[in-house]
Amino acid sequence: QVQLVESGGGLVQAGGSLRLSCAASGRTFSSYSMGWFRQAPGKEREFVAYSSKIGLSKDYADSVKGRFRISRDNAKNTLYLQMDSLKPEDTAVYYCAAAGRLTTNPLEYDYWGRGTQVTVSS
Repeated sequence: QVQLVESGGGLVQAGGSLRLSCAASGRTFSSYSMGWFRQAPGKEREFVAYSSKIGLSKDYADSVKGRFRISRDNAKNTLYLQMDSLKPEDTAVYYCAAAGRLTTNPLEYDYWGRGTQVTVSS
């Protein structure tokens, strides 16, 4: 089992930046592909980005390409999401999740954190 704890959310003005972190404990972090998802009020949870087990493969939702960057430090058991040029539509609760394979489908992720709120003001 893997326990995931997100941090780094907050309130930021449009155009600003935030860096989210996801600290993992339990089973070997490097055994899992990792993803970031987000959920805005009244909307379904949506894929944001994923990283393969050693970080060689990454992908992003079209809405965040060129603005967000996912990375991981397996030595520190930590996943990151650098978010630049933030927009009000990025406002959501952001979750990190662990899966046995690389996928954008949230149903295929086995472990989830509790989320961190990101609010972007216009």
